[in-house]
Amino acid sequence: MDKVPDIVDFILYFLAGVSILTWTILIVKCYVFWQAKKANNQIQANFNGVTRLTKLTDMLDTAKGSLSSLSNKVMVNLKSWNKDASLDTNAYQEMLRQSLRQERHSQQTRLESGLAVLASIGSTSPFIGLFGMVWGIMHALKGISASGSAGLDVVAGPIGEALIATAMGIATAIPAVLAYNYFLRQSRLASADMDHFSERLQILAKQSDYRVD
Repeated sequence: MDKVPDIVDFILYFLAGVSILTWTILIVKCYVFWQAKKANNQIQANFNGVTRLTKLTDMLDTAKGSLSSLSNKVMVNLKSWNKDASLDTNAYQEMLRQSLRQERHSQQTRLESGLAVLASIGSTSPFIGLFGMVWGIMHALKGISASGSAGLDVVAGPIGEALIATAMGIATAIPAVLAYNYFLRQSRLASADMDHFSERLQILAKQSDYRVD
């Protein structure tokens, strides 16, 4: 019995490796979003009692959530700007807005890292599996033509591995697509939280003394 060409075996091994990569990204992103959500919830709960910017550092959590990173970055900038006595209130507020916008973009990029890989895996894996199936069927048809027989000993091996390649492609794509959609939603929710936090922080800066010791 002829064996399916090595290209189908390569496709099977490739899809297996891609599946491992998908689950690795999924586990890592679950931990990242869980850690960020935990820190963000604590910061939002504590932020309700903050009335001055000088007390912002007292409620920062040690966890590396998006809001804690956003807060820490802003506080570093505020303390740096205090050394410039030429800054008036308007300039101070504008620099604060730009700092918040820049750090929000940085945190959003960090949260969305790896999502493009999941999207690519989810969209291409079925086609890669389909290519393996087509290649296997072509090999089976060539075997039938060469032997003049359509017996199971000629077609069973190539057709079987061709169908396995298709199944592997689908099995790889499904968790990648589901994970991508879930993490994309979580990223958008985190972005909304950062926008809301930034607006509240700017309002707090206007209502209190914008000079932070």
